Amino acid sequence: MEGLVAEGGETIEEIEKGPVRDVMLIVGAQKVEHYEIAAYGSLITLADQLGYADASRQLKETLQEEKATDEKLNGLATSEVNRQALEAAAEIEPAQ
Repeated sequence: MEGLVAEGGETIEEIEKGPVRDVMLIVGAQKVEHYEIAAYGSLITLADQLGYADASRQLKETLQEEKATDEKLNGLATSEVNRQALEAAAEIEPAQ
């Protein structure tokens, strides 16, 4: 997780403010969400196997929140932001 957070910081430092950076930050946020989704899924399985029904219920609620956040990020990723980023990237001449 620390690596993902550091990656986000590098994106902010290295990519000029604008739609390309916005897309990269959305990608980074989705990486974090997927990491959390995987962790909560594993914890739910463990809680179920140990018979911790209350913990499992709470973890499932949190998992649903993480999935909802991921869906919101998917919405951002498929919005105008990606089109703007593609247009901005097309304006950048490739390095020779």
